[in-house]
Amino acid sequence: MTLKQDKISSAIKKIAGEFLNLESDRKSMITPIHADVSKDLKNATIYVTVFPDSNEKVALQFLKTKRTDFRDFFKNHIKLRTLPFFDFKIDTGEKNRQKVEALSVK
Repeated sequence: MTLKQDKISSAIKKIAGEFLNLESDRKSMITPIHADVSKDLKNATIYVTVFPDSNEKVALQFLKTKRTDFRDFFKNHIKLRTLPFFDFKIDTGEKNRQKVEALSVK
């Protein structure tokens, strides 16, 4: 990942957190963990965790419907020549890390 991609990724994660704080219905806690940005900066995937886990499907549907709103929110906070298309996914890596941690404690 280039320095520019890394900076944009950090900005996306931060702004996604602000957006979710404003837009979330508070039925579940949705936390952006990290963002991947393509080399051409045209696509970005925001990985999130959802608590409780049972609300993941509903939260992901909510996020997918809010992509356009997030893009507008992002555009108002960051000035980029190319505004990426955003997608949201559940961060399975974090979930797996938590499982391993729970198993190692036992």
